[in-house]
Amino acid sequence: MNAAFNIKKRKNTRKQFNRRKRTLVVTVIAVIFLLSIVVGRFLLDEGRVATNLTIRNAPPSIEHLFGTDWLGRDMFTRTMMGLSLSMGVGLIGAIGSASIALMLGMAAATMGKMADRIISWLIDLFLSVPHLVTLILIAFTLGGGFKGIVIGIALTHWPSLARVIRAEVMQIRSAEFVRVSQKMGKSRWFIAAGHILPHLIPQVLVGFLLLFPHAILHEAAVTFLGLGLSPHEPAIGIILSESMKYLSSGMWWLAFFPGLCLLIVVRTFDTIGENLRMLIDPTSAHD
Repeated sequence: MNAAFNIKKRKNTRKQFNRRKRTLVVTVIAVIFLLSIVVGRFLLDEGRVATNLTIRNAPPSIEHLFGTDWLGRDMFTRTMMGLSLSMGVGLIGAIGSASIALMLGMAAATMGKMADRIISWLIDLFLSVPHLVTLILIAFTLGGGFKGIVIGIALTHWPSLARVIRAEVMQIRSAEFVRVSQKMGKSRWFIAAGHILPHLIPQVLVGFLLLFPHAILHEAAVTFLGLGLSPHEPAIGIILSESMKYLSSGMWWLAFFPGLCLLIVVRTFDTIGENLRMLIDPTSAHD
């Protein structure tokens, strides 16, 4: 009976190890895929996005994988440039949003009941309104453009992560080593920086990666509505917005390929975030 139990235990251990191994491999492949988009942006021939009316409205082919638009611009090159631009905007916006969430989450759990009430009220206020609506209002107020969309993303995507960080800080605050530091007379800032912050790094990292796809999608949506990046930029939102008037003419590739690539990139970021959370979190590492 003991032998059978040991065999079953070894099988479960091997299964769990293989699952972690597969998750790690998928994560590495996803990271390589995203890096190839960023690096490939600098290897593309920008001359292919210049106006060339001799090849305008060409369907997808070997020479032009995503076809060409009404000005003869190569859609594959435009799409790759747009994806890298959207990823850059999402990166800056997600960093700003994660920083706000970290500061407010720690402040709510360490600076007393009044600060906790105010920050919790702010979190509930922002969560009660859809991100996209608030983002459009902020971007419109700031005049749109790169600055408006980045600030809008940073100011609208922090509440959920701030709530998670606040709960995590309150749990760590009751730990034995934190209580020992308090009894030794350590300041509140020393405890926050030396004891609490290091334990929050995995949560912040995973939260940042999960913010990324939302930031990219919302940037594309606001740009599509004309309140985001400049029309002169090769952003995915601009490409999709311009292609709408040509869909009725049968030029389906103008919107299909850029939209599909955007969804693939967003899904890839989401997969990386979920896999990283599973690998880091000991409670779900072997689920």
